[in-house]
Amino acid sequence: MPRAMSSSERFVALTLAWAVAGAALAEDTSLGRAPPQKTSLESAPAHKTSLDQAPAHWLERMNEALTTRDYDGTFSHWHGGHVEMLRIIHRVQDGTVSERLASLDGSGREFIRTGASLTCYLPDKRTVLVEQRPPDESLVGFPALNDQTASFYDIREVTRTRLNRRDTHVITVSPKDQYRYGYRLWIDDSTAMPLKTQLCDARGHVIEQIVFASLTLSSHIPDSAFKPEVSTAGFTWLRNESAPPAPGAPTLAWNAMRLPPGFRMAARSAQTLPGSTDPVDHLVFTDGVASVSVFVEAQRREQADQPSVPESATVGSSSAFSTVIDGHKITAVGEVPPDTVRFIANQLAREPPSVGARRP
Repeated sequence: MPRAMSSSERFVALTLAWAVAGAALAEDTSLGRAPPQKTSLESAPAHKTSLDQAPAHWLERMNEALTTRDYDGTFSHWHGGHVEMLRIIHRVQDGTVSERLASLDGSGREFIRTGASLTCYLPDKRTVLVEQRPPDESLVGFPALNDQTASFYDIREVTRTRLNRRDTHVITVSPKDQYRYGYRLWIDDSTAMPLKTQLCDARGHVIEQIVFASLTLSSHIPDSAFKPEVSTAGFTWLRNESAPPAPGAPTLAWNAMRLPPGFRMAARSAQTLPGSTDPVDHLVFTDGVASVSVFVEAQRREQADQPSVPESATVGSSSAFSTVIDGHKITAVGEVPPDTVRFIANQLAREPPSVGARRP
């Protein structure tokens, strides 16, 4: 039997899983599937679209393309001074989304999602992490705005240029405060696929960058494309599973007393974290673009006797902060500035538990 993970190891594992696999919440989409194509972007016809389309419309088209098309692409991912080549394969078949994100150098990590099931193969840690995620969530996240969330961002088309021999629209999504990051996106005029994206801080400095070297739209992607190449012999398997409360049991009524402007609680559930047998409360706060997951875990007696020291971590664009409130360890993780996860974690408070309390 594998040993239980320590509190610090679980903290790091949460940060790592978030950083590579994406946010814990994705907005539902009702967009229909686009007709399949048998072409690479290099040879796709560059028919022109209307010149008066609003910048937000290009974000809508981009997210429709990313969630409904079948594609296979390789891209470079720059963050923290490091560059990694990755391959992303995406397929929608009979209403089920399958994705595979694989590192082509370095760690050799692979992330495979089928519907709501996400399996993270981490050969450098000889570990496989299995967890449940929202079925519409992508392994590579891009901003999706609506009229409500757009009020916290300034969306503009700043120029039109050519990239990889394709005509592109350069769209900027700039936050209006310090609690969220911004984006610069190079969106292909013909297919609406993002050929290049940059995640930027409030001063416009690039935190992360993704640039596609190749991107092919396909009419058929076989099941074999979603099989891992990693040999898992001798690996430790960890499962992060949802644990619904027992009927009639009092629920944990944790909530944030204050939130950054525009953020709201979007989900609440009970989960069992890797290396633990006790369920934790999992809260998700979002502004519709950025999101923060908060895990509330009761401390055991031996842990409560030790002095609590807040922990912080940053992996790429993802930030994590952990502290202890009322005998519970609070861990906030999200693709947001460090001050945002710290703010939300420190605002968590426990309300009196009640039977059958409403869960969003």
